[in-house]
Amino acid sequence: MRLDRRALLATPLLGLARPAFAQAFPTRPIRIVIPFTPAGTTDLVGRLTAEHLGRRLNHQVVVDNRPGASGNVAAEFVARSEADGHTLLLTTIGTGAINFAVFRDRMPYKPDDLAAVALMTRVPNVLMAANNTNIRTVADLVREARARPGTINYGTAGIATSPHVVVEQLRLATGIDITHVPYRGSGPMLTELVAQRIETGMDNIPSALPFIREGQIRAIGVTSAARNASLPDVPTIAEQGIAGFEATAWFGVLAPAATPAPVVQRLGAEMNAIALDPAFRERMASLGADVPGLTPDGGTSPVTFAAFMRAEVVKWADVVNRANVRVE
Repeated sequence: MRLDRRALLATPLLGLARPAFAQAFPTRPIRIVIPFTPAGTTDLVGRLTAEHLGRRLNHQVVVDNRPGASGNVAAEFVARSEADGHTLLLTTIGTGAINFAVFRDRMPYKPDDLAAVALMTRVPNVLMAANNTNIRTVADLVREARARPGTINYGTAGIATSPHVVVEQLRLATGIDITHVPYRGSGPMLTELVAQRIETGMDNIPSALPFIREGQIRAIGVTSAARNASLPDVPTIAEQGIAGFEATAWFGVLAPAATPAPVVQRLGAEMNAIALDPAFRERMASLGADVPGLTPDGGTSPVTFAAFMRAEVVKWADVVNRANVRVE
């Protein structure tokens, strides 16, 4: 068999290309793709992450909102993008875990199509009611729903989002019949709730907090195990008789699966530094969000985030199956 001398000479050069590229990274603007519309928690976390990353790298980092299909449009776009670290996904609990159970065979990407980079924050949800309703507690919602089965609407940022699945958990726990109204992000849903065109809603605390503080929406209960520091007067859902009820959303950064390991490690280190930055932590805390806490120093890494996501896929598949949440 005759060997091609040019091919032999090219082989070691190919082997050197990736480390050299990683050392030079980044070579053009980095894009963080956000899977929901502006004004929601995902957008807020994504823009804050982009701002801090840009400062750390002294390089341009832009955000790109690509809503649709409960985040799957953005996630598929990133999964199919050039795997060089310049296109990243600001993943939610939906695009990173819940969607795989809800959409099942209709998912346009698989978990291993995206590489874990970092967990950025964890966020409780808050159950809310429009100001023109008589719903002020979880007990009020249960009573109204039993009196008018199927007629009370609840809005969320979309199908398969954590607010959607969390309300389904509540529906299972109480036996109530309420109707889901999915939107293309938190912003549109909150607008409708303020306008009193839907009766109730569930959302991540950061995006809902300004409306609650201004009295435009009534907070009923938070989904964390303990009361949230940003809403100290709002009882947990567990406090209101739903024993053991707890659910937390999360947000992180993913890259295309074939991204060179040195680039993923570089990005992971930068994201960990952001997660540990007191300014970032204080901003998250002011919005009712928690820091990652996956590593001994309270931060995050590609390895720990990957393990975290694998566990979340299993956990939420069980919840989705019990609640029979499906997109046919």
